[in-house]
Amino acid sequence: MSTTELTRALLNKQLDSAKTQTERNQLGQFATSTALATDILEYARGLLPSNFKIRFLDPAFGTGSFYSALLQRFSLSQIVSAVGYEIDSHYGDEAIKLWGDTPLQLSIADFTQAKPPNCDEALANLLICNPPYVRHHHLTKLEKLRLKRATEQTSGIKLSGLAGLYCHFLCLSDPWMASDALAGWLIPSGFMDVNYGQQVKEYLLNRVTLLRVHRFYPDDVQFEDALVSSAVVWFRKALPPVNHAVEFTYGGSLTAPKVRELVSVEVLRHTVKWTKFGLGYRSRNSNGQQLKLKDTASTEGMPLSSEGRNSEFLSLKLSDLFTIKRGLATGANHFFVLTPEQVSTHQLPLEFLKPILPSPRFLSVDEIEADSVGNPMKENKLFLLTCNLPLYEVKAKYPSLWKYLQMGVENGISDRYLCKHRSPWYSQEKRPPAPFLCTYMGRQNTSRGRPFRFILNHSLATATNVYLMLYPKPALEKALLKKPELLRLVWQALNQMDDETLMGEGRVYGGGLYKLEPKELGNASAQKILEVLPIRPHKLVCQRLSD
Repeated sequence: MSTTELTRALLNKQLDSAKTQTERNQLGQFATSTALATDILEYARGLLPSNFKIRFLDPAFGTGSFYSALLQRFSLSQIVSAVGYEIDSHYGDEAIKLWGDTPLQLSIADFTQAKPPNCDEALANLLICNPPYVRHHHLTKLEKLRLKRATEQTSGIKLSGLAGLYCHFLCLSDPWMASDALAGWLIPSGFMDVNYGQQVKEYLLNRVTLLRVHRFYPDDVQFEDALVSSAVVWFRKALPPVNHAVEFTYGGSLTAPKVRELVSVEVLRHTVKWTKFGLGYRSRNSNGQQLKLKDTASTEGMPLSSEGRNSEFLSLKLSDLFTIKRGLATGANHFFVLTPEQVSTHQLPLEFLKPILPSPRFLSVDEIEADSVGNPMKENKLFLLTCNLPLYEVKAKYPSLWKYLQMGVENGISDRYLCKHRSPWYSQEKRPPAPFLCTYMGRQNTSRGRPFRFILNHSLATATNVYLMLYPKPALEKALLKKPELLRLVWQALNQMDDETLMGEGRVYGGGLYKLEPKELGNASAQKILEVLPIRPHKLVCQRLSD
């Protein structure tokens, strides 16, 4: 590490410490480490011809970690120009002082409002950027509207209102790049899976030549102060050639990844979740080609027989067997989810109380047995308060409940977003008990070693939104009623599903936190369950077509 880089890294740390975490979050200020910046520029050097004359651009400069790495990996004679933008003078003013005797031209300005050069000779041919990690929640309506308009006018890309600021940076940079320019973006990997990332993926597939996507291990967090799963995306500003394939790598570093995999652009165009690629467990056909998602539903060990286990059978998903919903959101668990002691203290009427499961971290078992009235047989029993009666009727007939609800009004519970949009505010959404549940999120590095748990529920307890609730569809429900012993077999089959399958369908956040939404769980292959069911596949196929 050079003396200048040591000075820059120390300066950046001091500037960060002079701001609160909230202030930095608002502007998405999460600096790139020296090691990562060096790795990125080292990889860029390998993609460029020797003695390549560089016109460098960093639209979110900070104190210049990428620029510092550029100066270490390329000679000054190669750097024709270097342009940077930094919106915050707190960092920008110090960066100007630090790099004053170098070719850098740093503007203290908002890149999203800057105008690109009007001559080809001034356009960048090497763009490296770690754009601000500002989620859409932190953007005002006016700012969102301005960004959407600017992005569409500049690049023709219509981004979703849910897109983070980094998506706008990537698209807005398009006119700043010369033909065949190389770009490397250090961005959250979330765009690869979520709906708002679709437009970004379309840009990467159709407007430029996507070269490589490198993802880091989930527990290999690249930013000390931001739990976000990161990726480095490389592309050239040129239309993709025919039969182009993209390199997906995973783990390790850019220059020494743990896993490599080539995926054709055509496969990517028909794939919703790109985080499935580069994990080392994808299937290929006999020619070594990547199979499409529909084809990669694992068929190993699947008995094909005259019983009709045909190709339709192999493509069935969990959503063909179950209606999957998130558990209910109360809006204030501490008020609506009560212990028996709280019920007794406030003398709440039993007819407005339903059994409800505790959070997964307080659920030590994976099979919930029930007592004679359907309550879970556990010591830490909990009850959900829900009532559909108008308040005047509650006051007349159930004074103790009315008194408790008044406490909710006085403490602002009734004005919370979810409560305010319910009528009455103390009623809950309908979530009948489900025989199978799946934990909504989790980590691998726990005592269980698995991010997700499937629960077999014999009780009448419902669940909050920290669970996914699996309700059998008619064909499966009929089979379970006919042969109750199948209930346990289905539960065991759910727990035999590969962790990689579930993690591949879901999404991952920094620190190795995995999360599954109902649709994502529904996309998982139903193979393990189908192996234990006596249902002929045509019934399930017909059911799917009718849904």
